Amino acid sequence: MTDVALRMSLHELCQYDGLDEQLVVEVVEHGIAQPIAGKSVVDWEFETASVFWVRKAVRLHSDLEIDWVAVAIVIDLLKRNAELEKQNQHFEQQLRRLLE
Repeated sequence: MTDVALRMSLHELCQYDGLDEQLVVEVVEHGIAQPIAGKSVVDWEFETASVFWVRKAVRLHSDLEIDWVAVAIVIDLLKRNAELEKQNQHFEQQLRRLLE
């Protein structure tokens, strides 16, 4: 089975979400999201999962008025929490199968 990664260019992301390009650059500089393609900023492409975190980071920054370092920490914790929840669901499914 082939994994399909949906992509969005920086221009599409900014246009669709009404974001300023500099905001996205700051998100990338703080390690919150990473482009999967493009050597220069104008050529950046992001996976849709990264787009989700970019949107969330920008909302945290603007709504809560916290700096980018704090946003990066919060996003990292949210990503870890999501991964742990996913693992927990997987283990619960395995346990149910074993108990059947």
